[in-house]
Amino acid sequence: MAAFTERMASVLLLWLAVCLSGTWAVDKGNFKTCDQSAFCKRQRALKPGESPYRALLETMELTNTRLTLQLINDNNKVRLLLELYRLQGNITRVKINELKPLKPRYEVPDVLIREPPTEPLSLLSQDENGVVLSLGAESQRVIVSARPFRLDIMEGRDVLMSLNSRGLLAFEHLRMRKDTFSYKVTSTVASVWDNIKRVFSSQADPEGEKKEEADPANQAETAKEEEEKVEDGMWEESFKSHADSKPSGPSAVSLDFSLPGVEHVYGIPEHADTLRLKTTDNGDPYRLYNLDVFQYELYNPMALYGAVPVMLAHNAQRTTGIFWLNAAETWVDISSNTAGKTVFGKMLDYVQGSSETPQTDVRWISESGIIDVFIMLGPTPKDIFSQYASLTGTQSFPPLSALAYHQCRWNYNDQKDVQEVDAGFDEHDIPYDFIWLDIEHTDGKRYFTWDPHKFASPKEMLQGLVEKKRKMVAIVDPHIKVDSNYKIHNEIRSKGFYIKNKDGGDYEGWCWPGSAGYPDFTRADMRAWWASMFAYDQYEGSMENLYTWNDMNEPSVFNGPEVTMHKDAMHGAWEHRDVHNLYGFYVQMATAEGLIQRSGGVERPFVLTRAFFAGSQRYGAVWTGDNAAEWDHLKISIPMCLSLGLVGISFCGADVGGFFKSPSTELLVRWYQTGAYQPFFRAHAHLDTPRREPWLFGPENTALIREAVRQRYTLLPYWYQQFYQAHQTGEPIMRPLWVEYPQDPATFAIDDEFLIGRDLLVHPVTEEGARGVTAYLPGKDELWFDVHTFQKHNGAQNLYIPVTMSSIPVFQRGGSIIPRKLRVRRSSTCMEHDPYTLYVALNPQRTAEGELYIDDGHTFNYEKKEFILRKLSFTKNILSSVNMAPDAQFSTRSWIERIIILGASKPSKVTLKTAGGQESQVEFEFDASMSVLTLRKPGMNAGVDWSVTLQ
Repeated sequence: MAAFTERMASVLLLWLAVCLSGTWAVDKGNFKTCDQSAFCKRQRALKPGESPYRALLETMELTNTRLTLQLINDNNKVRLLLELYRLQGNITRVKINELKPLKPRYEVPDVLIREPPTEPLSLLSQDENGVVLSLGAESQRVIVSARPFRLDIMEGRDVLMSLNSRGLLAFEHLRMRKDTFSYKVTSTVASVWDNIKRVFSSQADPEGEKKEEADPANQAETAKEEEEKVEDGMWEESFKSHADSKPSGPSAVSLDFSLPGVEHVYGIPEHADTLRLKTTDNGDPYRLYNLDVFQYELYNPMALYGAVPVMLAHNAQRTTGIFWLNAAETWVDISSNTAGKTVFGKMLDYVQGSSETPQTDVRWISESGIIDVFIMLGPTPKDIFSQYASLTGTQSFPPLSALAYHQCRWNYNDQKDVQEVDAGFDEHDIPYDFIWLDIEHTDGKRYFTWDPHKFASPKEMLQGLVEKKRKMVAIVDPHIKVDSNYKIHNEIRSKGFYIKNKDGGDYEGWCWPGSAGYPDFTRADMRAWWASMFAYDQYEGSMENLYTWNDMNEPSVFNGPEVTMHKDAMHGAWEHRDVHNLYGFYVQMATAEGLIQRSGGVERPFVLTRAFFAGSQRYGAVWTGDNAAEWDHLKISIPMCLSLGLVGISFCGADVGGFFKSPSTELLVRWYQTGAYQPFFRAHAHLDTPRREPWLFGPENTALIREAVRQRYTLLPYWYQQFYQAHQTGEPIMRPLWVEYPQDPATFAIDDEFLIGRDLLVHPVTEEGARGVTAYLPGKDELWFDVHTFQKHNGAQNLYIPVTMSSIPVFQRGGSIIPRKLRVRRSSTCMEHDPYTLYVALNPQRTAEGELYIDDGHTFNYEKKEFILRKLSFTKNILSSVNMAPDAQFSTRSWIERIIILGASKPSKVTLKTAGGQESQVEFEFDASMSVLTLRKPGMNAGVDWSVTLQ
């Protein structure tokens, strides 16, 4: 009977999944528009104009570290408390909360890596209209205007950013529901009590009545008395068949920001849209609400799996950023005074001397919580990255093998299948590091278990991979099968760790196992318990080469509203609506902690997550979810990962080949060629698609895919060094051109090519049947070298590149030195001690520089200064390697086997000088037609000082 029930559950789930996925296209009807989201509709109905809020300057208090000031809404007399902080590193923090909320409002914990350190604020001037405060650096100041309330941040005469300049600050105060029995009792008692007080006080003090009315403490009472318009959706709301009880009533917050001089804004992932954000005047705002969206539509502002409420604004003079720290459902409206103007219209403005400065206006609307916003003032893109990293941390430093190639599908059927796929890679001479198992590897979708028939001896399977220096990832989702014979479920239930429904019972929803409970990852004790489940003695069959994939952690609830959890579910004292966008962040945090703990804190974890929030970069990698085998989905992977990198999440990739549907061989090859140059490189496919291991499409296509994967492996030293830099600085790895060329407007909207670090430019071929691509090579004083042919090109030009099926247009910047390992083996770990080839690309001044980073590739020992960091530089015909970290200790067996200098002239002799002072001659070859000098087997260790002189 139990087996029959389980089979029926599986059939029902498959039917549900098919219903949700439709004909492999998103059913937009499953997801709300702004008009269907009551708070968004309410807030959006407010039009720009005079703000009802004014600042009560007499309440201002200024300490060394913060300014506080009360704001009053003249319509309802509710008071808010404004807090203003000047933070270290050119950041201003603005917090707005109710002065006296009915109960506490949610403030997001755990996302900031610490309480941000403050710097002194000083008062420059004050009158009845407002106050002016100094922000320290370079004549920066903040002006607080009183009536109506607005904030302007200025530098010299320039306004950098204005808050509430369009009067769209809105703060729905918590209130009692007026049609409830408890409200009527409370208000009756209160009015009787007021009458008694009034009688007594007026007898004692005839002036008392006037005083009482003026007393600020009583204005909150006045607000409660004032009849406020009750609109649909304030106290309950329904969507399709789902009801949301809204016990706290309306609680939305909203604020507008104006950005003078700005036409380009970026960020607020995750959306399947262009890199440069579009204006939203004629459609929905961009939505941030983590959702499980089957095969999403492209080029629209619908919410997807993750949400990072960070926006960057850029023009040729400056970059700024806004970090809106709120985990509730959020909508972002963007408008611009230049949107819709044609090039001709802009030229006409110019000819006619139109003085209108371009301006972008942004408005954030969140369902609950408070306003807590960090204004990052740059001024450069790199400054923004470091400011944001100072708040939420940097990209975690992954094991080197995680940067190699990953092979996945839903699902490898059994141990024999895994073994055969593994052998297929060796047989076809294609390297890979990780093979992945999806949900079917478990015993009936019970995570932390193995199917007893298909995966009867997991350790034997994992040991087979260990012997080839390979690894495995298995899925562990956060929905737990409700089954009294399942240890994980029993423990969570007995400890009271499940999220509760509004009536106090354990919340249950449908997901892959059938009826499932959802652990409350917002609880630190729950996360600690979850982490302990990854211990080798708890997670049976696991070994040190098994890593983890967290999917479905939006959370996905097949029978919930919008395929997610009911907003009135309870996490302790807080509703799910307050914390929704944090859920996936906490799941990945707890899982990464589990992988670290199981090794006694020695080994770096690798965890892939689908849902994410600000700060998720600290815990691992992200992918772009359930894409499709279509050319447009290949194209969109570039702006999607670029947007994530801009907001701190560098470890990003898309399912190579597309998850849904079956790619043509041309699309599959082009996707491998693109994925090989994106940070996370994994092929993945849906259960119902034909198998697509790289050797199944004929020898020619196998060779093309092999070559793309091998290019990835040769570049692993450069990728690893980029991840080390990202971990240190917060700078993106895969980055838009404007980050390195911030004054070149031609780069501002480019999102079909990108840089890896500073020194590699990639323009993948993403058009079907392409015979050529046009790449923009930036920098008017730059040289760019084709990495395949060594052909030299000048910067600041659009270059047409003829392409064939084997082409991956990649260019190395003149002035850079890039290390590679050219001996590609079956996995990255097999290449650990192999020698390096240095590619030295000279700039017009005939100089170049780069770095070489080496450590053990997998432990946290780099934190104990166990690594090598070399500065490589070429100047005045001398190439040298010097130690950039003299206090670090590490040794390597790797050596330098070749040096290739691009843009060189022919020397008469080449001399190597090593640390001990010994000199020797180095063999060389010179290709005069391409100006390429190759030095063969100089032979020095990669970790020591040396110099090579060209004479």
